[in-house]
Amino acid sequence: MNRYIAAVLLALAAAPLGGCGLQPLYAGGGQGQVARGLAAVDVPPIEGKAGWLVRNALTDRLAAAGRTGGAPAYRLDVRLNDRLEGFGLLADDTIGRERRTLRARYQLVDLASGKIVYDATAGADAGIDVVSSEYATIAAEQTALENLSKEVADRIVTALALQLRSRDARR
Repeated sequence: MNRYIAAVLLALAAAPLGGCGLQPLYAGGGQGQVARGLAAVDVPPIEGKAGWLVRNALTDRLAAAGRTGGAPAYRLDVRLNDRLEGFGLLADDTIGRERRTLRARYQLVDLASGKIVYDATAGADAGIDVVSSEYATIAAEQTALENLSKEVADRIVTALALQLRSRDARR
């Protein structure tokens, strides 16, 4: 009886959402337009350590869309700007805090026409405490870079998914 009541309450709560205009981004699952579009994106190598990390994160997320093994329809060109700057001076004029910033300018290129379909930027930053152990500070800087790479890749894939959905809606 409790399951019946819970199902009825869930149906009543979800009823107003039908007219709100929201649409699932990945409608159709792995066979949907957005998933197929993301699976058709090729990511060439990106320069530097940050580039290697971002490219790996991008290929992981795009492969999750279900790479079909066919020829790619798009190429994603990415240029990164990785900055590490010190701020937060202590009383003895040493740096007490650092900020790592990772910015990406990316372009989605249609391989059939060679035209740039989408051109945008994404970025993220992280604060790092500078401690007395140099090893700990370096480890924190590397961890920040790894986390920022994943965050930037997530933002890029989300923006690409929205772009591909709106592009397919216009067709």
